Amino acid sequence: MSEQEQIKELQEKVKNLQLQLRAQQKLASLGMLVAGIAHEIQNPLNFVINFSKLSGKLLEEMNEILEDNEESLSPEDQEDMDDITANLKDNLKKIEEYGERSIGIIRSILLQSRGKEDEFLPTRVDQLVHEYVWLSFHAMRANDKNFNVSLRESYPENMPQLMVIPQDLCRAVLNVMNNACYTVREKAKELGQEYTPTIDITMTFENETLTLVMADNGMGIAPEIKDKIFHEIITTKPAGQGTGLGMYLTWDIIVNKHKGKILLDSQEGKGSTFTFIIPAKSVK
Repeated sequence: MSEQEQIKELQEKVKNLQLQLRAQQKLASLGMLVAGIAHEIQNPLNFVINFSKLSGKLLEEMNEILEDNEESLSPEDQEDMDDITANLKDNLKKIEEYGERSIGIIRSILLQSRGKEDEFLPTRVDQLVHEYVWLSFHAMRANDKNFNVSLRESYPENMPQLMVIPQDLCRAVLNVMNNACYTVREKAKELGQEYTPTIDITMTFENETLTLVMADNGMGIAPEIKDKIFHEIITTKPAGQGTGLGMYLTWDIIVNKHKGKILLDSQEGKGSTFTFIIPAKSVK
């Protein structure tokens, strides 16, 4: 390699490092913003859940009153009241269920944002992965109401807490999931109803080793990109839809911070499988 080529290569590396630094600064600012928004959303969600519970109790009291005055209602009116009461109970149950799910996601976001940098904490990794898998799905749905995917999850029973860096591990999961949602959506646009978008999430924990497999049946990754995906700022998304940093940061989180490894199996046109293998001590 000539001296001029070496200089050009070094200039490219410096340029990449500058881009990474700017992107990380943006991510840090974005993290603070998201934590602030999550905190503000948590209070009204608590009110929603509390009022749904209160409304449920009021509904029970109303039913008792209706039962005491059953003879004053015609059979048709009684049937209508029973239907309305059943629907109200179902609606209130759903409000409480989805409110609790939202609160769980927000608490997780706040926990990650408050954690110290590179701090290993006892974590229910199965719950963390599940929350961020669905967070990615709902984020895609918020931007595209037609988006749908078959999400199949498998987690170990009685999963212990593991020592990981939760604020980083959730980012790695989110990066892979966002890409998986994007690629199955794009393939669905091409193939239409003959194609069923699918993402499989499988977790195992044996011999103090956590294995997380995230597989999609999307577009797959071209061989020339596959070789560079973890080590260069690269994206296959249109301008404005990707920074090209996601997989680079994911590699840093899993390999450098958790001392694990990432395996990638991808066939263009058929889909991709990302496997995280992380040494993780269980908390007794």
